[in-house]
Amino acid sequence: MSFGNKTSGGGENGQGQTPFGGSALFQRTYREGMSLVEEAATYLDGPGRDQAKDLPRTTALAYATESMRLTTRLMQVAAWLLVQKAVNEGDMSESEALAEKYELGGREIARSKRIGGADTLPDTLKDLIARSENIYRRIDRLDAQMRSGEKVDSSSSLAEQQERAKAFFQEALGSRPTRH
Repeated sequence: MSFGNKTSGGGENGQGQTPFGGSALFQRTYREGMSLVEEAATYLDGPGRDQAKDLPRTTALAYATESMRLTTRLMQVAAWLLVQKAVNEGDMSESEALAEKYELGGREIARSKRIGGADTLPDTLKDLIARSENIYRRIDRLDAQMRSGEKVDSSSSLAEQQERAKAFFQEALGSRPTRH
């Protein structure tokens, strides 16, 4: 199981690893997820509620359905992030966090195709939906990696990733010159 990366001086989990919840990747994802939860709640309780009152019937149905999916998606994301934070802070063990009840949930709802009429929703809601789908997909991949025992590489910089990609393509394509 790989919730973290090897560290030089021991680690939070007693196995020489820093829990994923202590990584910069997690911190960015946590801030993004929790900010998105707050932003969606503010919108749905304020401007979104006002906009929903004036929507045609089919669009109002799409609004109700998609806002519920948005809320479900974000609550699942928030719950998963809080479990990772608890592991990092020592409030929960990694083995407890791997229990089925802490697995990212709501997949059937979160991955459902948008309902007909969703294209006529207010732009702010469409943006929140798209961003929530994006973070849900990313966390779904992280959850799957952790549960499979695959190492979650949260320390790689963008430059390192670009170098690995460049090396891969040079090896795969040979050392052919590129045209610019």
